[in-house]
Amino acid sequence: MTRRIRDVMSHGAVAVEPMTSVARAAHLMRDQDVSGVLVSYDRDLFGMLTDRDIVVRTVAEDRDPHTTTVGSVCTRPPVVTLTPDDTTDHAAELMSRYAVRRLPVVASDGCPVGIVSLGDLVAT
Repeated sequence: MTRRIRDVMSHGAVAVEPMTSVARAAHLMRDQDVSGVLVSYDRDLFGMLTDRDIVVRTVAEDRDPHTTTVGSVCTRPPVVTLTPDDTTDHAAELMSRYAVRRLPVVASDGCPVGIVSLGDLVAT
C-alpha cells in the first residue's frame, strides 16, 4: 500500500551547520543513534553527512575529524530530496535509482523537516 512520506519519515532529523566539525557530528550521530545527519544553513539544505562519508572522506584520507568541517566532506547538492507529500513508492524508486539508503525530506520552502530511510519504507 502506498503511503505518504509524512507518515513514515523520522521527524526532526538531526541537523548540523556546514562549519561543524566531523568529530562533533559523529558524536551527535552516536548520541542520537542515527547513521546520517542533514547539513543545513539558514534553514536551507546544504547537504547530507553519513557514517560512510566520515569513513571514506575523513578517516581514510587521514584528515583530522576535529578540524575537518562537515561541509567539506558531506554529500553536496544536488542531494535527492522528497517532500512530505511524496509517496513511499516514489521514495523507493529514488533510492533504487540513486543507490542511497536515506533521503532528506524538505518542506516546500526548502527547509529540512525530516529524513526517510530504507528501513522506514520496509516497516510500512
